[in-house]
Amino acid sequence: MKRTILFSVVVILLLSCNNSSNSNGNSNGSRTISGAGATFPYPYYNIVFRDYMHASEGVRVNYGAIGSGGGIRSLRDRSVDFGASDAFLTDKEKGTMNGDVIHVATCMGGVVMAYTLTGVDSLRLTGKLISDIYMGNITRWNDPRLVRENPGIVLPSLDITPVYRSDGSGTTFNFSEYLCMVSPEWDKEMGKGKSLKWEAGIAAKGNPGVAGIVQQTEGAIGYIGSEYALTLKLPTAKLKNKAGNYVDARLETISAAANVELPEDMRATIIDSADPNAYPISLFTWLLVYKDQKYGTRTVDEATELIDLLRYVVSPDGQKIAAQINYAPLSEQALEKTRRLIDQIHYGDEVLTLGKAPSDSLAAGAQTAH
Repeated sequence: MKRTILFSVVVILLLSCNNSSNSNGNSNGSRTISGAGATFPYPYYNIVFRDYMHASEGVRVNYGAIGSGGGIRSLRDRSVDFGASDAFLTDKEKGTMNGDVIHVATCMGGVVMAYTLTGVDSLRLTGKLISDIYMGNITRWNDPRLVRENPGIVLPSLDITPVYRSDGSGTTFNFSEYLCMVSPEWDKEMGKGKSLKWEAGIAAKGNPGVAGIVQQTEGAIGYIGSEYALTLKLPTAKLKNKAGNYVDARLETISAAANVELPEDMRATIIDSADPNAYPISLFTWLLVYKDQKYGTRTVDEATELIDLLRYVVSPDGQKIAAQINYAPLSEQALEKTRRLIDQIHYGDEVLTLGKAPSDSLAAGAQTAH
């Protein structure tokens, strides 16, 4: 009950901060940058966007955490300046966007299996077991397959309640992509996607919704962003990685998953990494923007402000914020390639490599604001 109350307070505080940004006008007349999408990075974006407002002397960023699918649709509809997604656009999806879209990686995190099981503070799971739970093949916590994986742990004779996302979600995409890699049965029958036809369990909206139901339901298990579990101190399962090691989702194990050569466009998956220390469901999350910012009624100043925001997020100060609230900062390789992508953004024939407020001066402003 205490954890449930804490969770509710955290969500209310986050939403109140966001709503405050939405309702107040800018004192210096600067425009508002709008975005929508993934709930997974929302706690990070809520803070880094607030700090950007101080560093830029009043440029507000209004962000709606409506799920990755909603963010992609909003960008396609040109109703926001940027979308946010935990799943990169496929070539087919990019072809529907009516313009070239750049993926700006912002941080890394993991998808964890949070659970509520009185008396069980250490649980081991494999991808195959998770697959069987969500496909309805394992329905009780004392199933022999779970017992074998957890020697010395007394698992109760209790129904398992799997909890899944009801909205289009990058978290669901990464979770299902992992299960496709480790379970041929899942790959054949369920597949991967931002939304799935679930065989078992109950639905909840967003990472906060899944976390809330898991907290309130004895015997429940659900997949959520690692930062929610770390912040709220929820019990999470150790997962068996590709090297055969059982690992927790920590900043170190998530970062280890990115020890691979990354593509130039940063559309990279780091799921089921071969690194022996890697957490198996690790991921990047991205802000999606149009490479050519000259569309609709957009002005060059609006495009420039957006680029300044992107630069601030990947600046040392922006990445420091990520680590402070349980997200893994980008590696040097990821930062270098992401900054190159930002430099490719243009306004028609006009190159926008230098914004009104370069990232180094923004970082200095943020330090002063703190």
